[in-house]
Amino acid sequence: MHLAYPAVLAVLLFCVGLYGVLARRNAILVLMSVELMLNAVNLNLVAFDVWLRDTLRAGQSFTLFIIAVAAAEIGIGLAIVLMVYRNRGTSAVDRLRDLADTDAGGSDTDTDTDSGGGAGTASKKAEATA
Repeated sequence: MHLAYPAVLAVLLFCVGLYGVLARRNAILVLMSVELMLNAVNLNLVAFDVWLRDTLRAGQSFTLFIIAVAAAEIGIGLAIVLMVYRNRGTSAVDRLRDLADTDAGGSDTDTDTDSGGGAGTASKKAEATA
């Protein structure tokens, strides 16, 4: 077996996954791109394991470990995305920069205390930024 074929395929898969992570705005598509990158690494591990004729099958063992970790990562990641979608109404990554709830009460770090506006000024600022 030639090592170049799976290596080139893995590089292409990794590049597509990297493009998806960097260019996509939807959190679910970003998670799918991370999975694509992990599968490219798995392909390389198995290809090098076969090419080196390892008796311990370390590449395949690492691949099974990565598959298990990726399954847990997707489960937790999807749970987080669903909770953010329920709270915010969107799963766009660029809109999730500010995860703190500023209008839920408590102290706001952006308020002007010297203007004398108090909580009314803080709520107006929160409405203006939202």
